[in-house]
Amino acid sequence: MSVQSYKGGCQCGAVRYEVEADLDHTVTCNCSRCGRLGSILTFAPKGSFRLVSGEGATTEYLFNKKAIHHLFCSTCGIESYAVGKGPDGSEMVAVNVRCLDGVEAGSLTPKKVDGRSF
Repeated sequence: MSVQSYKGGCQCGAVRYEVEADLDHTVTCNCSRCGRLGSILTFAPKGSFRLVSGEGATTEYLFNKKAIHHLFCSTCGIESYAVGKGPDGSEMVAVNVRCLDGVEAGSLTPKKVDGRSF
């Protein structure tokens, strides 16, 4: 697949964004949050993500080390993306691939990450 352009957002449409991402490198995580959400994540540099609508329409949730800003729609409750820093300190966006338009999540082969151990 390599890097491609995608559009996505929450269920109700209040939060919409565009992102340049590589869906060949997706992950699932078993931490207390991701495991409950069932997210399949891809990561993109913050400069490859553009919030089209929904600024002010999200609520933030921080837990554990409080390093990842989990943003979910205040109306429908869907967390379609989160913002944090990569291992090298650069700003990153974690995008829930299940929230990307036209992407069949079942066709992906995400790598399993043991987030419970962090």
